[in-house]
Amino acid sequence: MQFDASPLKYDTLVRVARATPKNPHPVSIQPETLAGVAATRQALEATIASPEPFYGVNTGFGSLSRTRIEGGDLRALQTNLLRSHAAGVGEPLPVPVVRAMLTCLVASLARAHSGVRPVVIERLCDLLNHHVTPVVPELGSVGASGDLAPLAHAGLVLLGEGEAFDRDGKRVPGARALADAGLEPIVLEAKEGLALINGTHLMAARFALLLDDLDRLTRASVLGAAMSIDACRATDAFLDPRVYEVRKQPGPARIAAAIRSALEGSQILADHRSGDPRVQDPYSFRCAAIVLGAATATIKDARAALTAELDAVTDNPLVFPDGSGGADIISAGNFHGMPLAIPLDTLAIAVSHIAGIAERRTYHMLSVFDPETHLNPYLSPQPGLHSGLMIVQYTAAALCNELIGLATPASVANLSTSAGMEDYNSFGPRSAAKAARAVELARRVVAIELLCAAQAIEAHRPLRSGDEVERAHEALRVRVPTLTEDRPPSPDIEAIAQMIADGELG
Repeated sequence: MQFDASPLKYDTLVRVARATPKNPHPVSIQPETLAGVAATRQALEATIASPEPFYGVNTGFGSLSRTRIEGGDLRALQTNLLRSHAAGVGEPLPVPVVRAMLTCLVASLARAHSGVRPVVIERLCDLLNHHVTPVVPELGSVGASGDLAPLAHAGLVLLGEGEAFDRDGKRVPGARALADAGLEPIVLEAKEGLALINGTHLMAARFALLLDDLDRLTRASVLGAAMSIDACRATDAFLDPRVYEVRKQPGPARIAAAIRSALEGSQILADHRSGDPRVQDPYSFRCAAIVLGAATATIKDARAALTAELDAVTDNPLVFPDGSGGADIISAGNFHGMPLAIPLDTLAIAVSHIAGIAERRTYHMLSVFDPETHLNPYLSPQPGLHSGLMIVQYTAAALCNELIGLATPASVANLSTSAGMEDYNSFGPRSAAKAARAVELARRVVAIELLCAAQAIEAHRPLRSGDEVERAHEALRVRVPTLTEDRPPSPDIEAIAQMIADGELG
């Protein structure tokens, strides 16, 4: 891929982030784009030669912005900025997240409003292409003045400092990682350290990878709902397109169509279409398309917010060449993460409902309080002697309980930083981390539903479900055999969760 000033595409970002030495996705910068970056740099240098103060260029940072820095210390100012701001703690972020963060940073800098030299952007591309991935602790960003701490840890590696994972995944000093890749450290000039750390790039990176994971999760959740409908001998009457025409909500209509498609040709539905004494199914079946549709509509809205951010410059101050050789240098707040934090918070809510309604269908399936399901209690091969899948619902309930906490927004609680200069923060990185954890938990809840539904559907043989459901059932049985006697369910749950993560279901 060649970067230019155009919007960074979501699917491109994901490919670069998930690239490996064995499956590379090289990146570079278009020459015309580098020329624009160089022109902005030249305009910046001409402007800062004046005696005026410019935030972060010849002043201190945050509440120290009234402290003037003289010309001989401008390089040290930028290096000191990265060193002092690399204050993150906790476990390192996954390599794909850091690669996505670097990719977002490159795209933003390439839009030529940050005032860096071309070499800075080229060296970031070198890190991606040589699979030198900075070690970036997860915790430490409040998501307002840019993702300062995470980006500072990443930027240190450009200087031959900090730590990095090399192409073999080994954690090594940053200087060694550069040397092994044949790269030289760079020396930062005025404004460049600030440009490296002022931006929403961690939030946007996690956001993109979350949406990629959510695509797989929602497809699997639709299959889980469809398989459970036949597993419990529920009706498909509530999937009638006319129902959704009058509801006027496009999300539920899309999900209803997807579930109908998955069940098309079902012999199980036909077998009890007449003579069934039940009038209505529980909400977790009858309202499945409504709930999943609302969740996926929220995800769609979140994707729109990310798409806008991938076209953004989130630096401060911003550099606008004035056409006469100089530049307007404007201090503003584009680094603030609230446009991402709020959608990320809503994603955790949406994910909690994907998991919550799946857990309720699992409960219905295992409890068999409805004799018309024609299932054994807990799907046991011999109830009493074998407990069957009794406890997997406990696991799903425990996961859903944690999801309730994760659905509490991070962005609504404010804490002030930098001696009050930075007095309203977004905490978007925590919104992203909570949403990522929510997807991880929901994936296992949906895996539990699929584990149970695959077992239950076999109770209705020789009748078959819809073609899509049967293909999913066949794929599941390659990894997870039919339960014929009690065995630990944990490996089965994890195997199905991995299938969801890999996009093998739906």
